[in-house]
Amino acid sequence: LLVDKQLVEARRAVEDCDAEFRRLEQERQRVEHVLGQVRENVAEKRLAAQALQLRAEQLAQAIAASGLELDALLAELAEDAEPAHWQGQLADLAQKIARLEPVNLAAIQEHAEQSQRKEYLDAQLTDLTSAMETLEGAIKKIDRETRQRFKETFDRVNAGVQELFPRLFGGGHAYLELTGEDLLDTGVAIMARPPGKRVSNITLLSGGEKALTAVSLVFAIFGLNPAPFCLLDEVDAPLDEANVGRFSAMVREMSEKVQFIFVSHNKATMEAAHQLCGVTMREPGVSRLVQVDLAEASKLAGVA
Repeated sequence: LLVDKQLVEARRAVEDCDAEFRRLEQERQRVEHVLGQVRENVAEKRLAAQALQLRAEQLAQAIAASGLELDALLAELAEDAEPAHWQGQLADLAQKIARLEPVNLAAIQEHAEQSQRKEYLDAQLTDLTSAMETLEGAIKKIDRETRQRFKETFDRVNAGVQELFPRLFGGGHAYLELTGEDLLDTGVAIMARPPGKRVSNITLLSGGEKALTAVSLVFAIFGLNPAPFCLLDEVDAPLDEANVGRFSAMVREMSEKVQFIFVSHNKATMEAAHQLCGVTMREPGVSRLVQVDLAEASKLAGVA
C-alpha cells in the first residue's frame, strides 16, 4: 500500500511537471511571437527612418539648389504647421503650374541671355548719353564762340564799310544790317545812301553804285583780315571818271597790305598799277603777251 501511494504521488508529480512544462512552452511560444512582432516593428521603423533620412537629404539638396537657406525656411514655418496643410498648398501650386503649361524650358537660359544683353545695352546707353551730353556741351560752346566772333567780326566790318563808303563815293553813308535775330542763321544786308539819295538796299542802286558799294565791303573785309592778293575783274567798268579816281586811290592805299590783280580797260585804273600785262594779236590767230613795268617805263621816259 505504501508503494502504491508513493507511485500515485510520483505520477501526480510527473503530471504536474508535464503541465508546468507545457505552460512554460506556451509562454515561450507567446514570448517568441511577441518578440517577432517587435523585431518586425523595429525593422519597419528603421526602414521608415532611412526613408525619412533620404527624403530629408533630398529636400536639403533641393533647397540648397534653389538658393534658399534651410534655417530661414524653418524660421518662417509656424510651430503648429501640419504636413497635410502644406501638402494641400503644394497641390494647389502644382495645379496652378499645370495651368501655365506648356512651359518654355529654355526660358531661364533666354532670360539670362536677355538680362546680359540688357546690361550691355544699358552700358551702351549710358556711354551714348554721356557722349551726347559732351557733344551738346561742345556744340553750345562752339555756337557761343561763333556768335561772339561773328558779332565782333560783323561790327568791325560794318565799321570799315561806314568808313570806306564815303571815301569811295565822296560822301554818303552805308552800313551793314542783320536780317535775322539768330546770329548763326541770319543774313546780312547792305544799306547804302549815295550822296543826294535816300537810304536803300544795294539791289536798288545803279550798276556803278553797286560796284563801289561792293568794293567798300570787300576792302573792309580785307582791312580786317588781309589776304595775300585780291583779284578784281573789271570792277571799274561801270564807274565814271571821278569814281575811278577814288577807286584807284583806294587800291593804291590798300596795296600796301594786299597785292591786287585786276582786269581793266580803263586807262586811269591802269595808271595806278605797277605792272601791266596785256594780250595783243598782231597777226590773226596769234596772241602775244606784253608786260610793262610802269616804274621802269617812267624812268626810261624821263631819261629820254
